Amino acid sequence: MADTENGTATPPPPAAAPQAPAKRDRTHYLYIAVIVAVLLGIAVGFAAPDFAKELKPVGTGFVNLIKMMISPIIFCTIVLGVGSVRKAAKIGKVGGLALGYFVVMSVVALAIGLVVGNILDPGSGMHLTEATKDVGQTAAKDAAEGPTDFVLGIIPTTLVSAFTQGEVLQTLLVALLVGFALQAMGRSGEPVLRGIEHIQKLVFRVLGMIMWAAPVGAFGAMAAVIGETGIDALKALATIMIGFYVTCALFVGVVLAGILRLATGFNIFALLKYLGREFLLILSTSSSESALPRLIAKMEHLGVSRPVVGITVPTGYSFNLDGTMIYLTMASLFIADAMDQPMSIGQQIGLLLFMMIASKGAAGVSGSGIAVLASGLQSHKPGLVDGVGLIIGIDRFMSEARALTNFAGNAVATLLIGTWTGEVDRDRVRRVLAGELPFDERTLLDSDDTAGQDDVPAPRDGGPSLEKEPVGA
Repeated sequence: MADTENGTATPPPPAAAPQAPAKRDRTHYLYIAVIVAVLLGIAVGFAAPDFAKELKPVGTGFVNLIKMMISPIIFCTIVLGVGSVRKAAKIGKVGGLALGYFVVMSVVALAIGLVVGNILDPGSGMHLTEATKDVGQTAAKDAAEGPTDFVLGIIPTTLVSAFTQGEVLQTLLVALLVGFALQAMGRSGEPVLRGIEHIQKLVFRVLGMIMWAAPVGAFGAMAAVIGETGIDALKALATIMIGFYVTCALFVGVVLAGILRLATGFNIFALLKYLGREFLLILSTSSSESALPRLIAKMEHLGVSRPVVGITVPTGYSFNLDGTMIYLTMASLFIADAMDQPMSIGQQIGLLLFMMIASKGAAGVSGSGIAVLASGLQSHKPGLVDGVGLIIGIDRFMSEARALTNFAGNAVATLLIGTWTGEVDRDRVRRVLAGELPFDERTLLDSDDTAGQDDVPAPRDGGPSLEKEPVGA
């Protein structure tokens, strides 16, 4: 085109640079493979139960790989969160509010289980055997010793032993101490924070690699439990098992959904859909700990500030056990009815309040549901301990419902605590739940190398800084 003033041609505007095609999320196929593996595991468990039992170490090995990453992820998340907050009082406010909420929800879960257990009366017609009695007594011996041992157990032997022993609360304590120390160091602590931030990226990358073994772990775990349990045990104990699943579903879909809607305005089913892959992982491994690292990453991505996520999620895994509370209630009533030793309402309430306290000492212990149940009965009503063996056959299936409910409760708690403390980016939450800001499955982090992409959010913070306030402050 000619220029009207000097007759020179005006060059055409430069063409827009072509955008790089978005990388496909290959992890979509990973979780399809997990579903297929679970179905194959069920088939093998029914077709060849003896062979299926031998596959148990495969599932255990995968869960142990995930647990290996929990301590470093919790440490990095909490240190970065606490170390970058100017006011230490905020951390105390978050922790105190979280613990108060956990106690209230534990009581609510106990009450719901109490009502349903008394209505169903599922233990009638069961019979004890000598083998069953031995199982109950063994479980009681393996249980945690008491509240004093629990409190002392929070203190690690050395500064690094929390990482080697895999104790969540010990890691939480060490991380809080290191975070507050870096906070007190001021700007001189910033290089340490930057180093920990790089370590966190490395740890999440390793976790992403481990996740590709999920189909193998899911196959081994599911085949083993089907082979060990068999269809006869499922039929005999179907009443309490189905009743427990329905109760957990109602607790999540009614109680937690109502609280979340009233307090935040968000829909719990959108949140559960966002965490769908984590629920699948829990269902296939029967362990909520297998999804703990991913819950931390996803709640940060959702828009909850790092300090709130870092404190609420690990603490909730030890203190916010809604599914376990419902289980303890219904299992206790089941055993009492089965042994023809029904308890009065007063005895039921006393026993369950005792178990609510005792359950905190068994957090993170394999088979903790049975351990807490046995120890509670041993301390409060020893005559019922022999009946624990009645429920051992289906405990693995009930463990899945416990883990799913506990996980949902901790996800809701994190969003609630963040809302109540003003540490949530509500607009970001809406966009993430609507699918506008997808979670980066490759890094499990909002890392710098994804900034600027349309489909992946830029980091919410520009690196650790002691002058920066968290989101929503």
